[in-house]
Amino acid sequence: MESQTIVEALLLGLLEGLTEFIPVSSTGHILLAGHFLGFHSTGKAFEILIQLGAILAILSVYFGKLWQMLVKLPSDPQTRHFVIGILIAFLPAAVIGALAHDFIKTILFESPKLICIMLIIGGVVLLVVDRINFKPVHHDVERFPLSVYLKIGLFQCLSLIPGTSRSGSTIVGALLMGVDKRAAAEFSFFLAMPTMVGAFAFDLFKNRNVLTSADLPIISVGFIAAFVAALIVVRFLLDYVSKRGYSLFGWWRLVVGIAGLAALMVWG
Repeated sequence: MESQTIVEALLLGLLEGLTEFIPVSSTGHILLAGHFLGFHSTGKAFEILIQLGAILAILSVYFGKLWQMLVKLPSDPQTRHFVIGILIAFLPAAVIGALAHDFIKTILFESPKLICIMLIIGGVVLLVVDRINFKPVHHDVERFPLSVYLKIGLFQCLSLIPGTSRSGSTIVGALLMGVDKRAAAEFSFFLAMPTMVGAFAFDLFKNRNVLTSADLPIISVGFIAAFVAALIVVRFLLDYVSKRGYSLFGWWRLVVGIAGLAALMVWG
C-alpha cells in the first residue's frame, strides 16, 4: 500500500465527513477530488463505504434520542408517527437507487462535468430558496404530516444524481413544504440514517466479490477520518443554520462547481 494512497484516503475521508451533512454534496466533492488526485477505488466502493464513518458519527450524537424512541415506540403514537414518517421519506430514493444502481455508479459517477454543473445549479437553488421569506408552519420533526414526509422523500431522489446533495435536496424540499430551517436540517439528519445505512449495505453486497483485503487499509483510514470530521460538523450545524441560514453553502457550491469546470478545461 503506497503512502500516497493512504494520504489520499485520509484527505477524502475528511472531505466526506465535513460535507456529508451540509448541503454541498459529499459524493460530488469526493468524486471530483478523486478525479483530480487520480484516486481509484474498486468498483467505486470507497466513496460509499467510508460513509459508515459519517453514519456512526450521527448515530453517536443522536444515540440518546434514538434510544428514547426505541423505548417509547410500542406505546407512544407520536413516536410511531415519526418512525413511519422516516420510513415513508426513505422509500422513494431507496427503490429508485436500487433499480438504477448500475447506471448511477458506471455512468453518473464517471462524469466530473455533470457533477460540477449540478453543484452550480444546486448552489443557485440554495441561494434563491434561502432568500425567500417563508412562513414556516412545521417546527417539530416528529409532528410533520405524513404527506410532508413523503414529499421530502421525493426530493431526496434528486440526490441520486452526484453533485446534487442528499442533505441539500431534503433541506430544500423541507423548506418548500413550510418547515423551518433548523427542523429541515434536523430531519435531514434523521433521514440520513436509514438512507446511508441502506446505501452502505447495498453497495457492500454489490461489491462483495471484487473487494479484497488490500482495500481494507484505504477504507479504514477514510472511515476513521470521516467519523471524526462528521462528528464535529453534526454538533455545530443546527445552531449555525438556525442563525445564519444556508447561503454560505450555496456560495460554496458555486465556487467548487465553477473551479471544477475550469480545472477540467485546463487539465481534463
